[in-house]
Amino acid sequence: MTSVAPGQQVSVRDVARLAGVSPGTVSNALNHPQRVTEQTRVRVEQAIDKLGFVRNHAARQLRVGRSRMVGLVVLDMSNPFFTDVARGADDACEAFGTAVLVGNSDQSADREARYLDAFEEQRVRGVLLSPMTEDLARVERLSAQGIPVVLVDRAAPSGSHIPSVSVDDERGGWLAAQHLIESGRRRIAFIGNSNPALHQTRDRLAGVRRAVAGASGVTLETIAPPDASLSAGVRAARTLVDRPESERPDGVVCPTDVIALGVLHALIMAGIRVPIDVAVTGYDDIETAETAAVPLTTVRQPAREMGETAIRLLEATFTGLDVGESHVVFQPELVVRGSS
Repeated sequence: MTSVAPGQQVSVRDVARLAGVSPGTVSNALNHPQRVTEQTRVRVEQAIDKLGFVRNHAARQLRVGRSRMVGLVVLDMSNPFFTDVARGADDACEAFGTAVLVGNSDQSADREARYLDAFEEQRVRGVLLSPMTEDLARVERLSAQGIPVVLVDRAAPSGSHIPSVSVDDERGGWLAAQHLIESGRRRIAFIGNSNPALHQTRDRLAGVRRAVAGASGVTLETIAPPDASLSAGVRAARTLVDRPESERPDGVVCPTDVIALGVLHALIMAGIRVPIDVAVTGYDDIETAETAAVPLTTVRQPAREMGETAIRLLEATFTGLDVGESHVVFQPELVVRGSS
């Protein structure tokens, strides 16, 4: 009879003694059950249950050199778009017997670096990254350590070997602005995060500028709140509400649905009619866009499919499976609802 002192960690040797087998047989029962008889496997499982043995996956991954975990670093976990990306990645991991660890950089390069350091120390299987900066030296270092990286919501630089999954954000911004212009709007405002590192906002604004440049008699102003939160959208919209009607934009393009929902709230609370007085568009098509007080016109990007695709690209680096293009660019889709 094998006993383990209270507080002492149960080892494979303890399980082996209780089951009457060798530690190697316990290892085979856990990792290669086809190598042991059914009777032996049952004895090992009974010993595990009785002793409360918990496998030390961290130690195992140090031996085999690779974890079953995939790291995911997103820009803003409060944005449901990134939640959907994570859910898509997690769904895809089911097929590969892996799981996702999610880190929120909160649009901070320092926090992003800390997560990447932690994932490297844990020897994760790979990393999905929505990067904060254009500098991919840290990503290259991970790849050199045998930890593949897939960029998510960011196109890889031309000629880069790093796989990527992104959306044509410049076209998405153009779709939103062109829709407002075709609806008769002539004073367009773009309300987007002022963080210069966010290429998504820059690309969407570039699309808006292109649409405005191609239209006669249409003006564009930009309003840059400090972040992409709901409250930032509310505060930005209140600056518009305070203006005389003739100086107020009649169309607003927002680079995220979260900002757009804040804008909608502020306009409605001020008694401004949406879309009669001001039309509003968002970006992402998060779940609450359709159920807002005024259903939000938005640009849809396939968040879950992006997460799933990123995992397939990651796994292809191990299996050699041909998944086609390693730089996947999805096309955005305009979804017209009551706000415009």
